[in-house]
Amino acid sequence: MSTLRTPDLTVDNIVIGAGVVGLAIGEKLTRCKPDETTFVIEKNKRVGEETSSRNSEVIHAGLYYPEDSLKTKLCIEGNRKLYRLLSENNLPHKRIGKWIVAKNEEQNLYLQSLYAKATRLGIETYFINKEQAKQQEPEINAHSVLVSPSTGIIDSHAFMDYLEQRVDIALCTQVQSIQPYHHHDKGNGYLLEISSPSETENTTVLAKRVFNSAGLHADKVSNMLIPNAYKLHYARGHYYAYNQPLKINHLIYPCPEKNLAGLGTHLTLDLAGSIKFGPDVQYIDSPYDYSIPTQDENKNAFIHAIHDYLPSLNGEKLHPDYSGIRYI
Repeated sequence: MSTLRTPDLTVDNIVIGAGVVGLAIGEKLTRCKPDETTFVIEKNKRVGEETSSRNSEVIHAGLYYPEDSLKTKLCIEGNRKLYRLLSENNLPHKRIGKWIVAKNEEQNLYLQSLYAKATRLGIETYFINKEQAKQQEPEINAHSVLVSPSTGIIDSHAFMDYLEQRVDIALCTQVQSIQPYHHHDKGNGYLLEISSPSETENTTVLAKRVFNSAGLHADKVSNMLIPNAYKLHYARGHYYAYNQPLKINHLIYPCPEKNLAGLGTHLTLDLAGSIKFGPDVQYIDSPYDYSIPTQDENKNAFIHAIHDYLPSLNGEKLHPDYSGIRYI
């Protein structure tokens, strides 16, 4: 395709991917640049069908990642801004708080270092001892607990619905190619070739700016401009549901694994009060493989990990629920 090919459509902004990140970018551009044209394009039939709807639905405080990293900075800032947006727009959420549970003195020393780090970052945390923990959460076995009161839960689908209503979205639309575009009249930008099942021929769109929020497929999009520059690797996490009544009031997280491959098999609640456990970490090759292992050893590994902090768990009431994939 020649860079001088006449585009079928000219716009200011194209956002690739309608997960929560792409929707948020599209909403911000639409709101802050009302005189520009902004479209979000999504290859699936609905928004947020991948990572954005296959996760723990937790609003994190920003405790775990390297202190000077952009991820930590954005998590802390995003936590505060997200709560404000959710409250102002009456979107479902709850500041339920998270317990990070130590099972021995070695893990308690880790919690002490995490507390010091949180203090330096301006994140509120505090300790409760074994007796206090037993009073508040009788089912939980803990040597000590670091509490993160600003951690919460969100209805991710309601949040994405809110964003979707505020942007122009083209669903079932896939990018086939991207090329730099230079023209003396039309200016510089990017020429995208996009396809849709409803169209017999591909459409070419000239955009001044392109935002790559394609999630698990972001490397493929970037490689359209810089061939073979990026390669994502994938980790799948599995979640188990628990169908026996259990009175738990907080999110419960074990101490993280030392290499931070994951945050441990944690207990999370949704806004209806249902309990789920997970995720674990399994490295996979395909970003489309959402299968859930049915082998007993996978379930037994979950039960063993959960029994560290919830010894009353009835393994027979634990069953596979869903999986999610993240890139690493």
